[in-house]
Amino acid sequence: MKFKGYVRPNGKVGSRNLVAVIPSVVCANDVAQAIVRQVQGTIGYFHHQGCCQLPPDLKRVTDALISLGSSPNVGAALVVSLGCEGTDHARLVEEIAATGKPVEIIRIQQLGGTSRAIQAGIDAAQALVMKISGLQREETDISNVVMSIKCGGSDATSGMASNCAIGYVSDKFVDLGATVIFGETTEFIGAEHILARRAVTPEVGKKIIDIVNQMEARALSVGCDMRQGQPTPGNIAGGLSSIEEKSLGAIAKSGTRPIQGVLDYTDMITTQKGLWIKDTPGREPEILTGMACTGAQFMMFSTGRGAPQGFPSMPVIKICGNPLTYENMKYDMDLNAGLIITGKKSIEEVGEEAFAMALRVLNGEMTKNEALQYYGSIDIHMLGPVI
Repeated sequence: MKFKGYVRPNGKVGSRNLVAVIPSVVCANDVAQAIVRQVQGTIGYFHHQGCCQLPPDLKRVTDALISLGSSPNVGAALVVSLGCEGTDHARLVEEIAATGKPVEIIRIQQLGGTSRAIQAGIDAAQALVMKISGLQREETDISNVVMSIKCGGSDATSGMASNCAIGYVSDKFVDLGATVIFGETTEFIGAEHILARRAVTPEVGKKIIDIVNQMEARALSVGCDMRQGQPTPGNIAGGLSSIEEKSLGAIAKSGTRPIQGVLDYTDMITTQKGLWIKDTPGREPEILTGMACTGAQFMMFSTGRGAPQGFPSMPVIKICGNPLTYENMKYDMDLNAGLIITGKKSIEEVGEEAFAMALRVLNGEMTKNEALQYYGSIDIHMLGPVI
C-alpha cells in the first residue's frame, strides 16, 4: 500500500510542507506570531518556556524544539531567538539543519529590537516558503507512516466507540509495517498491568509500570493523589466514575498488538516500527507537542464530549464517539463513531472509514481543525519549577 508525501533529505516522509517559525524562548513569541500572521505557508510553535528554568528542563525545551523542527511535515525552519535565553539556540539550528532542510535564525536583541526583527523575520520566512513551495509529493510505502493517537474530552462513549475504532486503525497500520505511538501515562493508572502483559520483553513491561509509578509519585510530592485531578469534571459528567474506568477505555485505542518499547517525551522515531508508548501527561497542549516530537505525520484523536483543538504541524483527525456531540459540533468533528453506539455501524466499519480518512489526510486532505486554524495552543511538558 502507498501514499503520496514529501520525501525529506533524511528519508523521512511528510504529509505537509510547512515552514516552522520556532521561538527559542517565550520572550520571542510576539515576534514569531507577527511573522506567522504575515507569511502564508508558515506555522508557529508558541510555547511558554526557555528561560528561568533548571538545566534539565532547559535541555528538554531545546530537545523538544529540535524534534519539532525536524518533523517530516516541516520543510524548512526559522528560529526566532531573543539572544539571552537559556535554551541552546545554536544547537537548535545545527541539529535541524543536520536533517538537510533549510534553516535560518534571527536574533531580536542583535537586530535592534522588535520591529526590525519582525521585518527581518518576514523576509527570511518568505524566502524559505518560496524555496520549498515547489516540492512535489512522491509515492512512498505505507510503512513510512507514523501515527500518533490520543483521547480527550472523554465520556462513556469514548471507550465503547471512538477508542475502539482507533484501536482497529492502530492494529491495521502496525500490520502494514507502520509505526503507532500512544501516551497519556496518567490514563494507564489501573490498567498498567494489562499494558505490561503486551510488552515484547519483561524489561519493557517493567518500564510501563515504572512510568506510571513515577507519574503518581510526582502528584504525591505536592500532597495530592492523582485521582483528585483524574477523571476531570467533564469526564465525570460524561459518565466516567473513576480513573480505572477511564483508563480501561483509554487503552482500547492502542489496539491489541505487542508494545515494542517506551519513548521519553522529546524522543523522535528513527527506525522504530510497530506500537510504542511515549511517556506524556494527558493535557492536550503538552501531549500533542510530545506526539509531534515523534515525527508523526498525523494524529487520530478520540473524543466524546468534543475536543476541537489541533496542532500546528500535525493534522489531528477527530473521531467522535458520542452521536449527540457529533451533531452539535459537526464543524469540529471529522468522523462520527457514535454510529457504533446507535447500532448503525460496527467498530470494523467505522474503523475502515477512519483508516480511509487517514490515507486521505496523509495525501493532503485537511482536517477540520486545520481548515479552521484551531491549533495555536501548544506547550512543552516540564519536570521542574520556574525559578
